[in-house]
Amino acid sequence: MSDITLSQAIDAIYASIRNDNEDLDTHIAALKAAMAREGAREAVFETARLAQPNRQGRKLMQAYFKKKGVAISFSGGAA
Repeated sequence: MSDITLSQAIDAIYASIRNDNEDLDTHIAALKAAMAREGAREAVFETARLAQPNRQGRKLMQAYFKKKGVAISFSGGAA
């Protein structure tokens, strides 16, 4: 799983979120590695694809990812 693309890593995180955060930490580590390989400073998630698309849910997700060393942002507007 260490050689997946940034896009694949983000899709894996969406799947993890849909599956009650199953293996989320593993997917975050893969995302972090993909970001390093591709030179990305942050990962962008679509608000509409999140389980908790409201501001509180986005901030909680952002804080958790920050603890793991990954900067994220959101696109698609708030729900």
